[in-house]
Amino acid sequence: MMLIGALALAGIPPFSGYYSKDAILDAAFAVHTPIGMYGWVCGVVTAGLTAFYISRLFLLTFHGKSHAPKDVQAHVHESPLVMLAPLAVLACGAVGTGFMLDHSFVGTGSANFWGASISAGSIMAKFEDVPSMVEMAPLFAGLAGIAVAAIFYIFVPTLPSLFATRFAGVYQFLLNKWYFDELYDAIFVRPILRLAKFAWHVGDEQMIDGVPNGLATLTADASSQSVKLQTGSIALYAFVMLIGLLAFLSIFLWVR
Repeated sequence: MMLIGALALAGIPPFSGYYSKDAILDAAFAVHTPIGMYGWVCGVVTAGLTAFYISRLFLLTFHGKSHAPKDVQAHVHESPLVMLAPLAVLACGAVGTGFMLDHSFVGTGSANFWGASISAGSIMAKFEDVPSMVEMAPLFAGLAGIAVAAIFYIFVPTLPSLFATRFAGVYQFLLNKWYFDELYDAIFVRPILRLAKFAWHVGDEQMIDGVPNGLATLTADASSQSVKLQTGSIALYAFVMLIGLLAFLSIFLWVR
């Protein structure tokens, strides 16, 4: 079933991936615009790359040397029926649906099949008349991808390391996913982190926490200073009371 899925993903007829992929690429070519041609070229190249990587996965998994530890290999087993049954349904669909429903979905019988359920533009008719080489290009790209994967990982397994050494710059560029992660980190992640740290220090620590904490500190400082006035000396308390009484009487007599 893995082989069926791999061939369908690689776009090999009569599997369903061949028909769905070709319909999209033929429609892009049939537009006859620069952006449509760009989409078709990118799609054909991607078809070859997809066939290459899925073939590489299949060959290394089922025909390559296992690198798993022996204790892991001892527990390798076939999937249970609860997993195999859904996979079998998907495999049957991948094998037959494209071939059987091709003309119903996008071909000459699509109008009768869909009826009024969806609107069909003129592109549905245009991509039926694209040149044969345009229709076959994705298939050739897929077959080329499978062939390259077989050469690299079955017939001449030293080629990948040789290419990685000979074209180290390109290898590192592709290995690091075109450095999109680093670019994304530099453009988005780091500036947002700096903004978040600024908002944390200024907004949270200094303003939201700073105002109540500052008032609490001010109250505590004022209390500690006022405590110093309490000496515990009765003579000093009596003297202060006397001074206060004299000041009160002086103000009272002056006002009268």
